[in-house]
Amino acid sequence: MEIKPFSRKQYEVLTWWCDKSRNRNKTAIICDGAVRSGKTFCMSLSFVFWSFYRFRDQSFAICGKTIRSARRNIVTPMIATLMQLGFEVQEKLSENILIISYKGRTNRFYIFGGKDESSASLIQGMTLAGTLFDEVALMPRSFVEQAMARCSVEGSTYWFNCNPEYPAHWFYRNWIKRAKSKNALYVHFTMRDNPSLSNSVIKRYENLYSGSFYQRFILGKWVAVTGAVYPFMTDSSFVSAPQPPFERYIVSIDYGTVNPASFGLWAQKDEVWYRIEESYFDSRREGYQKTDEEHYAALAELIGNRPVETVVVDPSAASFIETIRRHGEYSVTPAKNDVINGIRQTAAALKQREIVICDNCADSIREFSLYRWDEKGPDIPIKENDHAMDDIRYFVATILGGDSGFAAVAARR
Repeated sequence: MEIKPFSRKQYEVLTWWCDKSRNRNKTAIICDGAVRSGKTFCMSLSFVFWSFYRFRDQSFAICGKTIRSARRNIVTPMIATLMQLGFEVQEKLSENILIISYKGRTNRFYIFGGKDESSASLIQGMTLAGTLFDEVALMPRSFVEQAMARCSVEGSTYWFNCNPEYPAHWFYRNWIKRAKSKNALYVHFTMRDNPSLSNSVIKRYENLYSGSFYQRFILGKWVAVTGAVYPFMTDSSFVSAPQPPFERYIVSIDYGTVNPASFGLWAQKDEVWYRIEESYFDSRREGYQKTDEEHYAALAELIGNRPVETVVVDPSAASFIETIRRHGEYSVTPAKNDVINGIRQTAAALKQREIVICDNCADSIREFSLYRWDEKGPDIPIKENDHAMDDIRYFVATILGGDSGFAAVAARR
């Protein structure tokens, strides 16, 4: 792995704890800012270097939103570099432990996921000399504070990194705004602080986002999301459906009985997914509710004789998923339903024209113009005019979102 020269801010993160540093007596470091700004890689290396500079035979924690994300963001890239630098690394996958040795010293690094309130119990009872929190703004406060309480070894410190969220977030208010009183070093990153990114790559990332997400992920600002969820979707965003043949077909569904049910038929042509048709049933508008069997009949009518690979369904629609499976005509895939990440992925897919909405999909077009953020709370869209929006998000997050675990099977049996 090639390591390029570090930027000034990366170098500051790598050396803040050294004896000659003016920040050596800080008890915490906070790095926030833009995506792809190089803060995570230099912080993870610095965390290990510091642990061997100050301690031997001690335990440390590496915390991500999930163990999987901690391995992807920190452990895997870090191991390769450490081994290049002469460290010995033993990874115990089943126990989620890294045992790292260097010049006769050994320290243990436990990997934790802090995805919800129950995660706090996983770290109770440990004694730690330091903790690294990757994506700390995505973790519940209870987990973070429980992990911090475990750092009882003399000289222990806290290491935080994150991308910005909304300005009322507990971490922003309690740590970033109060960094001085917390005796924490605060370093703010932009993409220009990552020397491994070329100008063309930076420009590509700048084109991915708009509105509040641009301010957060490109400018690194803690701002509230306001207004339309997809403000860049205008009349010119919608096109006529291309002519067959298509390479693949998939259906996505946001299921509702009292609320509307939205079915979208997607067809791939030249590596672009087009929403070529849709079925939308609003029981309040129509004056009656459909049964699972009636919704299944609408699904079959939408599909016709097309060879659909799978039907991606709202994971909470257990009875309808079972109905599809019982008929034995189509493969069914429960959708990924992380709302905020799904919206980000969908916005990127729309802007990059990985997905395109055809102009005959009237209910999708209507909802794009009405789908808004709830300005009264954290990042949550208003639960209105969101049914086609949800089925589009299910499609992107599950099929295009990467590492989906999806496997195509024959459509009809």
